[in-house]
Amino acid sequence: MSSTRPTERLAVRKTYKLYVGGAFPRSESGRSYVVHDAKGQFLANAALASRKDARDAVVAARKAFGGWSARTAYNRGQILYRVAEVMEGRRAQFVDEVAAGEGLRRAEAEAAVDESIDRWVWYAGWADKVGQVLGSTNPVAGPYFDFSMPEPTGVVAVLAPQQSSLLGLVSVLAPVITTGNTCVVLASADRPLPAVTLTEVLATSDLPGGVVNLLTGKVPEVAPWLAAHSDVNALDLTGTEDRELATELERAAADNLKRLVRVTDHTQDWTAAPGIDRMTAFLETKTVWHPMGI
Repeated sequence: MSSTRPTERLAVRKTYKLYVGGAFPRSESGRSYVVHDAKGQFLANAALASRKDARDAVVAARKAFGGWSARTAYNRGQILYRVAEVMEGRRAQFVDEVAAGEGLRRAEAEAAVDESIDRWVWYAGWADKVGQVLGSTNPVAGPYFDFSMPEPTGVVAVLAPQQSSLLGLVSVLAPVITTGNTCVVLASADRPLPAVTLTEVLATSDLPGGVVNLLTGKVPEVAPWLAAHSDVNALDLTGTEDRELATELERAAADNLKRLVRVTDHTQDWTAAPGIDRMTAFLETKTVWHPMGI
């Protein structure tokens, strides 16, 4: 019996899809673009989102908002902690993708991934404490109880940081959903793979479909449709590196009175303690009066 030499295995080239409503559809336009690593080598193809994809993502986020915001804060915290657990199981893949996309040494990529996982745990712990910290019982001159309570704003469009493909992404995404909002996220255009892998984690972490919707593509092409969309309640411009574009997006957001997180510093240190500012940015305060003795 003659032996045959094993042939070299062909690489399976991937075309990553969007994440909308808990499913992984292709872009309705059928377009994709090539993603390279920091050295210019081919990594994969990613879907190039269009206006229609952005609109579909907003519809999915709005549909999921009622159920997600109605869940107990404790349950939302459990789900966020589950995200951290599943990410820990896929740590090696995240390290490979962060190292390739951002051109980091392996030790640096491992530190970024570990910090990203820890950040989910941090926000999971805050989920059932935000109401206690930001809520209040107000003194009034009358036979009434008067309570002020934080409530989620609604659908938030998030432009993720362009340079920090995972830690920056988690740092802007986690606070939005911790407090009961749903979101549409536009991932880093040149480094989208960690974001796409994160959606695979979210899809298997008990997070309801539509709470997080991820688009990949070009900020100047997709962001204006999100900024002008009347069913988007808030906009995070962190990933907008073009100042002229940021100004245009602010004007579009002002037309329908969106809450806005403006671009401040593109060299932000994402390893720093996050604080609660990004959670409070997308909260409303509801005040309730209730007669005593009833």
